[in-house]
Amino acid sequence: MKFFVKGNIVDIFSKKIYPAKVFIEDGKIKLIEHLSADQKLPNFILPGFIDAHVHIESSMLVPSEFAKLAVVHGTVATISDPHEIANVCGLKGIEFMIENGKTVPFKFHFGAPSCVPATIFETAGAALNANDVDLLLQKEEIHYLSEMMNFPGVLNEDEEVLHKIVSSKKYNKPVDGHAPGLSGEMAKKYIDAGISTDHECFTKEEALDKLQYGMNILIREGSAAKNFEALIDLLNDYPDKMMFCSDDKHPDSLVEGHINLLCQRAVAKGIDIFKVLQAACINPVEHYKMNVGLVREGDAADMIVVEDLKDFKVIETYINGELVAANGITKIECEKSKVINNFNCEEKEVFDFKFQISDSPFGGLGGVIEALDGQLITNKIMVTPKVVNDEIVSDTENDILKMVVVNRYKNSPVAKAFVKNFGLKHGAIASSVAHDSHNIIAVGVNDESICRAVNLVIKEKGGISLTPALSKGEGEELVLPLPVAGLMSNEDGYKVAGLYTAIDKAAKDLGSKLSAPFMTLSFMALLVIPHLKLSDLGLFDEDKFEFV
Repeated sequence: MKFFVKGNIVDIFSKKIYPAKVFIEDGKIKLIEHLSADQKLPNFILPGFIDAHVHIESSMLVPSEFAKLAVVHGTVATISDPHEIANVCGLKGIEFMIENGKTVPFKFHFGAPSCVPATIFETAGAALNANDVDLLLQKEEIHYLSEMMNFPGVLNEDEEVLHKIVSSKKYNKPVDGHAPGLSGEMAKKYIDAGISTDHECFTKEEALDKLQYGMNILIREGSAAKNFEALIDLLNDYPDKMMFCSDDKHPDSLVEGHINLLCQRAVAKGIDIFKVLQAACINPVEHYKMNVGLVREGDAADMIVVEDLKDFKVIETYINGELVAANGITKIECEKSKVINNFNCEEKEVFDFKFQISDSPFGGLGGVIEALDGQLITNKIMVTPKVVNDEIVSDTENDILKMVVVNRYKNSPVAKAFVKNFGLKHGAIASSVAHDSHNIIAVGVNDESICRAVNLVIKEKGGISLTPALSKGEGEELVLPLPVAGLMSNEDGYKVAGLYTAIDKAAKDLGSKLSAPFMTLSFMALLVIPHLKLSDLGLFDEDKFEFV
């Protein structure tokens, strides 16, 4: 098929904007014809946007449905870490993601998960050793070694960890990092091991420290972790070392926008348009050697047409010359995917969630997790617990709520702790999306509500759920089934986004002031992020890297 697209080309390499016709033939850019500078064309042509680090699973959508929503916002490709499904289903899960991604015109670039399980302090559904990772890296569909969360293993020169990094170098594929808070000589040693990116910087100072050692810094703005404001000014001085990513993005957020919104915000701060687009379009392609065109003759016709270079309203999105979205409407059609899962626990009883005061490791004081809105890190605070009949219970007046993690892979005792800042005044919420092992996590005002919320998830073999104010009989129980690995729905992406919006609103109606209560909940079991978290095996102090 031959056709042309006319508009003002934004040439990021030469830092010029000029009117032109882009002739497309057989999916590639055959010719770029410069037009007279006198022509006043209304639209702008630029390379498609790229999410430089995302877990597709966190959208609760299978890859094909993720693509259907993302192209509307001008995203043509992702650097995708299938770490979440790998923790549940192992190599079969990664294969599922690759094959499903191939069913749609979108450029997924999957990595080989480096840390499955993430730690030995939790129960996962699978494990990938160094030999498994080596076999994955041999595949042409695998483009890099995914985030090396085991930075202590790198620093201590753990043989298994180093073997994975050596494999990546052997196949000339980059290694992604994950080292929150690491700085100075330890950061240098981590980077010198061959690790080239980090998306976990919380402060400008931390990012600058890593930049000076040659690391690429990803500016993350997801549904839970939001580091854009802290890091965006660095793009002025380090345009060749920065990229944009979402990391984890829920379906309602994806409907609203993607990397286009970060470009909009960056330009609004006065950052040079070419620097912004270098981070959004060029740097990921060059760093990861992506098979994505950059609006040059001979390139694949992966490009977008936008209304202006301020709001970045996307008019058309092309991938390999195919029009995949126009005027806010996706043109990608998906077949309903198959289901793959690993879910083997039985429904629980209210008694399973009781927390006797004798069970507390702190005696009279309780070690409480303090959740922070917009951050993955948590604080560790000591609180005098509320005790009723020798049981430690939720204290809604002080917003100290019981939180539990239930092993979803086998029947085991329930792990219990307490968390601040979820703000629920009634009911409970639960989810089988609980990074990184994806056991069931729940928080609520009493054991009855927590039990019912957990059992709703178990009945569906995965999902997110909410139980209302049981004592008042108000509201209704809600559940969004996630039958694919207990992480994703295989339904239409827009339908899933609508269902998620409804249950998210219901959680806020119960009292939560968090911007994304379910996303925040999903990270309360992520042991590789400071400071205090809860796994299915118990309360864990990340600073000491040991159980409380």
